[in-house]
Amino acid sequence: MLYYLFEYLEQQFQFPGASLFGFLTFRAAVAIILSLLISTIYGKRIIRFLQRQQVGETIRDLGLEGQVEKAGTPTMGGIIIILATLIPVLLLAKLENIYIILLIVTTLWMGTIGFIDDYIKKFKNDKEGLKGRFKVLGQVGLGLIVGLTLYFHEDVTIKEELPIAEQRVMLAENPDLPAAKLFDVAEKSTKTTIPFVKNNEFDYSDLITWISPDLEKYAWIIFVLISIIIVTAVSNGANLTDGIDGLAAGTSAIVVLTLGIFAWVSGNIIFSKYLDIMYIPQVEEITIYIAAFVGALVGFLWYNAYPAQVFMGDTGSLTIGGIIAVIAIAVRKEWLIPILCGIFLAENLSVMLQVSYFKYTRKKYGEGRRIFKMSPLHHHYQKSGYHESKIVTRFWIIGILLAIISIVTLKIR
Repeated sequence: MLYYLFEYLEQQFQFPGASLFGFLTFRAAVAIILSLLISTIYGKRIIRFLQRQQVGETIRDLGLEGQVEKAGTPTMGGIIIILATLIPVLLLAKLENIYIILLIVTTLWMGTIGFIDDYIKKFKNDKEGLKGRFKVLGQVGLGLIVGLTLYFHEDVTIKEELPIAEQRVMLAENPDLPAAKLFDVAEKSTKTTIPFVKNNEFDYSDLITWISPDLEKYAWIIFVLISIIIVTAVSNGANLTDGIDGLAAGTSAIVVLTLGIFAWVSGNIIFSKYLDIMYIPQVEEITIYIAAFVGALVGFLWYNAYPAQVFMGDTGSLTIGGIIAVIAIAVRKEWLIPILCGIFLAENLSVMLQVSYFKYTRKKYGEGRRIFKMSPLHHHYQKSGYHESKIVTRFWIIGILLAIISIVTLKIR
């Protein structure tokens, strides 16, 4: 809203300083500062409100060190993250941008599912919360919306560079030719990016057109299915990672900041050409959302770091996972998720392996056996005697290394 106000002031009155709001980097800087202020200043008030409403976490005794002391700590703190993200976005982003609209819908959609889950746990005294099938149904519903929107909306396009030979001819005729002229026209596409591969673009339509070229018109089905799988997997991964103080918020901030770099370069035609990557018009506006989201996560860490004064609950963790998944799909970097979101993947796999092996050994030997002392993975290290703050710090370090590897894929193929 401020963006439109200052745009009007600049156009009509040449108001001093109003033109700054036309710069993406300025708006991103303001967004991250504003979200930090909201999450730190008003976060304390929200925590007090949750305490007055007696929205405290009920702790199951799993035999973990320091676990009992956490009983009664306010949960549903994800509300802080959601508000601290949406307010700067509504003030500073271009609200007609389809990517911004999609991320706002994602935040509200997953935030509502998480809130219902937390509400049932606390106020209905049901420790299981929202039934798993309803959570999955909500995740599938969001994946369907995301997939269909990104495939069919007219503003979701890509531009590819013209052939090198054609570029050389054009540059020989006009050495000062703008970089935009070296790209083809914007087009709808189901292409994505495969990391560490030289010709790193992959078209989802290739999965069915090898059977018959006529099947290309059904490529949207493949794209939507992939979107559903990614949204479901990443949101569940973030949910499982939220188990000890500061782990989910910290690792998520690292992931989102990295995706912000991808969004910025993918939406900038000069950097896209220099890095020889897919140019995605209008996707750079996601940078504003990401800046606000990172600020909200870091601000939330002020209260969520050990010893936590508030837990994000499913209200926060499901929202975080959904946002990360949608950003990755929008910037065509979903195949980087196993690397970039390696912490989420490890947490997911530890649970899947533990449950599967336990069921297998119980059926074969009559008693269930375990691979890990406890799952998800962070609880295994707690059982091994590591303090949770050490576990969180080391997971953050691993997250940073995975982020660096992900960024390196821009050039190493």
